[in-house]
Amino acid sequence: MRLTIPVVKVLSALLAEPEAPRYGLDLMRLTGLPSGTLYPVLHRLQAAGWLTADWEDVDPVAAGRPARRYYRLTGEGIRSARLALAELRALVPAERAGGADPAGAPAW
Repeated sequence: MRLTIPVVKVLSALLAEPEAPRYGLDLMRLTGLPSGTLYPVLHRLQAAGWLTADWEDVDPVAAGRPARRYYRLTGEGIRSARLALAELRALVPAERAGGADPAGAPAW
């Protein structure tokens, strides 16, 4: 997986709560990415086997909104994303990445 800034933002958001399902608008808010950037990243992660995507089982009329497509990292996705981000952190000094958060992760 090529780690572009959008990919890093999406992986970081998903890894914050790896077991929590996330939907597109939720991920757009967490990452600050527009839909035209977010969805291609999600499709690449899914094609790589790092992500699963499932439609929620809801009646849109009863819910008053369209059904959401939920994304969640697979076990392999969690392992691979953690490793990839750790390798990236090792390559990019915190001061060049715009500082570090208290946990030591670069501030993307």
